[in-house]
Amino acid sequence: MAAQENENGPRIVAGVDGSASSLAALGWAVRQAGLTAATVDAVMAWHYPIATGGYGWAPVTMEQGYNFAEIAEKTVADAIGATLAAGIDVRVRAHVVEGNPARALLDAAAGADLLVVGSRGHGGFTEALLGSVSQHCVQHAPCPVVVVRGEDAT
Repeated sequence: MAAQENENGPRIVAGVDGSASSLAALGWAVRQAGLTAATVDAVMAWHYPIATGGYGWAPVTMEQGYNFAEIAEKTVADAIGATLAAGIDVRVRAHVVEGNPARALLDAAAGADLLVVGSRGHGGFTEALLGSVSQHCVQHAPCPVVVVRGEDAT
């Protein structure tokens, strides 16, 4: 990552989940940070899968020992690596948080200058124009929000 040291300067939060629109959002955030000398916080949230049964909601038992935190850390690191081209002097910090993605982004956006999210991630309803996380961020963020469509948008 780059060498800019602007701890108290402008800050852009970008939501990352590995989807095409989140990668486009991270790329947009990095380009904007290059123009404004901002730091980018790439935020990814994860949680244990939940299954429904006869007695309500329960965590799914993991037979193969998945480490969701490690998978999330690798996903955000890969996204940052794919986004940063040689010669780009933008500081990008990875943040992996356990919990609800919308809540994690809103918490990270506190005090930020901008929140950048993809139009939709890996959730259902792929025909929707705006995903549930991006919709929630648009409605509740403490700062301006930019919603970026992915490469698959027509």
